[in-house]
Amino acid sequence: MRLTDNSLVLGIETSCDETAAAVVRGGHEIVSNVVASQVEIHAHFGGVVPEVASRRHAEQITLVVEQAMSEADADWGDLSLIAVTRGPGLVGSLLVGVSAAKGYSLATGLPLVGINHIAGHITSSFLLSAEGREPAPREFPSLALVASGGHSDLALIAGMGRYRLVGFTRDDAAGEALDKAARLLGLGYPGGPAIERAARDGDPKAVDLPRPDTKDGFEFSFAGLKTALVRVVEDGVEHPVTDLAASFQQAVVDCLVRETLEAARHFNAWQILVAGGVAANSVLRNDMRAAAEGAGLSAYFPPMSLCTDNAAMVAAAGHFQAALSGADDLSMEADSALQLPAD
Repeated sequence: MRLTDNSLVLGIETSCDETAAAVVRGGHEIVSNVVASQVEIHAHFGGVVPEVASRRHAEQITLVVEQAMSEADADWGDLSLIAVTRGPGLVGSLLVGVSAAKGYSLATGLPLVGINHIAGHITSSFLLSAEGREPAPREFPSLALVASGGHSDLALIAGMGRYRLVGFTRDDAAGEALDKAARLLGLGYPGGPAIERAARDGDPKAVDLPRPDTKDGFEFSFAGLKTALVRVVEDGVEHPVTDLAASFQQAVVDCLVRETLEAARHFNAWQILVAGGVAANSVLRNDMRAAAEGAGLSAYFPPMSLCTDNAAMVAAAGHFQAALSGADDLSMEADSALQLPAD
């Protein structure tokens, strides 16, 4: 499929609890980016409730798409493609976005492409942003860490739209571990930001916590770390919550940095990209940059607005995927367990 630097792509993202739509030009310039968050709704439950999320997506999707088109000052005839997240994610949430995208495609005649959510996060580092931050250079191979509430994946980037999974978590994702730790410590939801706020007044060396290492490829494991925190809390020794938060956060960051650097060296990567919700963590940003610099590499992070789920990354990923592989037909389905190619 032929796309140019002026081609406009509409992206739709509903993999979890953000209803998002965006218009991106040429796979790199954000023209509009609208996100309707459900954080306040799910905070009452201490985590995302799938049925509530999908119902809210159904209520918001048309409004969010219309707003993205309006802010981009674009008509349907101006678009070249519709891109939508088809997985991984919550199946009910994914179905809302995929169904909407199919409807728009059928009504307008625009081609449609289904996107892997992880590929979207990877692509976010190459986007021009409203904050004026320069995107990561297109130097390959690059090594990407995608760390969020549902994922802790390492992907080798051979070129735009060409991603291969080389590492993953055996159990909890990094963001999931932070959410569970925050719940245990009574810090609220979402857990990542809550842990980081508490940790600012704590000592990251105060509590001795493990840094699990599977010794099997470039894999993460955070379940044992979470269990270790539970045992510390239950052993009767008094520790300030700030110290517990800081120590747990540092352990998670150390594991992420260690495996990412090892994978980058192994695959002779030119640079490291870090994306996903956990990429907003300031300790991870500082430590990853320092470790990358020590290894003679550069580490790039998306701006904060592109760390959490958004549709600009989906539109950009769609541009490159369609250029490589063409569009999908209307038989394309949501896949809650969709993975990047592993070989």
